[in-house]
Amino acid sequence: MLTAVSDEQSRTDHWLDWVATALLALATVATAWSAYQSRQWTGEQAQGYSRATAKRIAVNRESAVANRQLQIDVATFIQWVDATARRDAELADFYRARFREEFKPAFAAWLATKPLTSPNAPRTPFAMPAYRLATSEEADRLDLAAAADSETAKAANERANNYMLAVVLFASSVFFAGMSAKLRTRNARITLLAIGGVLFLGTVVWLATLPVQLTT
Repeated sequence: MLTAVSDEQSRTDHWLDWVATALLALATVATAWSAYQSRQWTGEQAQGYSRATAKRIAVNRESAVANRQLQIDVATFIQWVDATARRDAELADFYRARFREEFKPAFAAWLATKPLTSPNAPRTPFAMPAYRLATSEEADRLDLAAAADSETAKAANERANNYMLAVVLFASSVFFAGMSAKLRTRNARITLLAIGGVLFLGTVVWLATLPVQLTT
């Protein structure tokens, strides 16, 4: 009778050893995978912020060019207005011939409203829908792209943090599995293995909902 009980205990201990070993192996691999994913998403975060920074530098450059172009348009237009007011047609034509190409459509559309005689005409060509600066539009586009890259970087940072939390949870699972192998009390071993197993399975299920990054 004692021999049968002893054999049963031996089989139970052997089974618990196998469970602990399997949990240790799986949790160790999962820990390494989570650490790898955390590093990959950290790299994605860094690249996202780098792209956003580069685009914001380009935004500043394009905005500066747009401001200079606007100043040129305003200056030449004022000179045209002054020459026209003094009825110096030759000087007015001189300045009109030197309008920038982007300004000419807006100026022509403004003249079509008869601004010199009509009180309802826009006060300047700069109020016309036709007045558009390609550099300003490019700056707006780059600004939106930079904002999108920043959001991508923030999302990558959150995912890196999630995977790092998974590392901690899997490491905890490894700890419980390892501690169970040190104990000789069956109930204590089963309790530790159950805690470790629940941590492991719960974390695996949670990780299944997260995106995977294989390359940076």
